[in-house]
Amino acid sequence: VRTWSPARAGRVNASHRACLIARFGFIYAQERLDAETLLRAFICDMETVQRIIYIAAVESFRAAKMAFWKLKINVKETLALDHVGPESLEVAALDYIARHKDLYDVCQSIQEVVCSLNSNPKIPYPPDVDFFLIRTLIRELCCLAFSMQTLIPPLDIALGVDGELFNRTMYYRSCDSDFTAPFVAYHVWPALMENGSVIVKGEVVTKK
Repeated sequence: VRTWSPARAGRVNASHRACLIARFGFIYAQERLDAETLLRAFICDMETVQRIIYIAAVESFRAAKMAFWKLKINVKETLALDHVGPESLEVAALDYIARHKDLYDVCQSIQEVVCSLNSNPKIPYPPDVDFFLIRTLIRELCCLAFSMQTLIPPLDIALGVDGELFNRTMYYRSCDSDFTAPFVAYHVWPALMENGSVIVKGEVVTKK
């Protein structure tokens, strides 16, 4: 019988956290670029392509967090019927969801993200572009964001705003940026956050 201990729970959480952070970096380095290549076959403007991918990342986290919140409510209601043990009901629910990720309907989240992309006013796109084209990136981001919610504390992304003051502790400048410009023209990739602190920097383009 596996016994629960704060030390063991902490080690599991730390190991899981490290794996998820590494996965976030891999998606940025590989799957993001793959999605760019797919979109560039239909969209010539690189800024539009990068905006689409950034919005897809933001919407993927939003959809996954909403799905997680709904699932956690149901799991806590079920576990509360016969919950015993030293850990709280909240911790028990997070542990249960972390061990049963198949409960997450990621296909539903992908549909929501694609609908959000189709209706986003910041994305001018030709009518022959189907955003299901980048569903692999969306799926990976949704699954990652969902798993990040099982951590204590959870990991999340920073929500950027066009025109905000460039923050070097939160973002890198893209290579095609104006390095003397103080404001963000648009975001390429979100920063990863934990309790308000930057864990992994994002990427932005700055222009005057």
